[in-house]
Amino acid sequence: MLENKTAIITGVTSGIGKSTAILFSKYGAKVIGVGRNLQKLEETFKDIKNGWFFKCDLSNRDEIDNFINEIRKRNEKIDILVNNAGMRKDNLILRMKDEDFDALYNVNLKSVFVLTHEIVKLMIKQRKGVIINVSSVAGLVGNPGQTNYSAMKAGVIAFTKSLAKELGSRNIRCIALAPGFVETKMTEDLSDEVKKWYLENISLKRFGKPEEIAEVIAFLASDKASYITGTCVIVDGGLSGL
Repeated sequence: MLENKTAIITGVTSGIGKSTAILFSKYGAKVIGVGRNLQKLEETFKDIKNGWFFKCDLSNRDEIDNFINEIRKRNEKIDILVNNAGMRKDNLILRMKDEDFDALYNVNLKSVFVLTHEIVKLMIKQRKGVIINVSSVAGLVGNPGQTNYSAMKAGVIAFTKSLAKELGSRNIRCIALAPGFVETKMTEDLSDEVKKWYLENISLKRFGKPEEIAEVIAFLASDKASYITGTCVIVDGGLSGL
């Protein structure tokens, strides 16, 4: 499904990013993985048939620039960009610190802009490409204790929709993806009470799996989704009701 495609995927050391990288490779894509933990990058790429990885802190502009320089050095043709990397720092607004907001801004929103800004230059020259930005249903409906996270994920959706209008004439598709509660390391530290509440409010009465989200990303990145752009695809088992 993704034969002869080259894809950059961020946050490939665990969860949705890892599952997406492995699935893309299975479907024939060359995968360029980005993550902060070298050991976990090596573990992920044990299951990747074709590709390479780059250790990069996406909150650091210099490290992103180093990554872009490596892409240019290797003369890579980038067909797909999946901005998946993200983090949480939950707290009620009265207890939230400036650094809790800034940290999420740098990773969950600004890095999406910075990396996209550079990769779009390559895609425009090719006159084709697909950009998939992983948001969250929290960016659509909000969550208590996640004003920072929800704000950034809402920003990702708005950024994606505006980007699609700018780049459509260049044959570049831009799509946001809004997963619901997915069983990843980002959600496993939530309390049993919170998990119970989610389970009761998910129509399918179960949590999502990273592999299920990866399948949707692969479809959206493929030519089978050639007329989909400028929208937010919700994959939440009915949690949001949207």
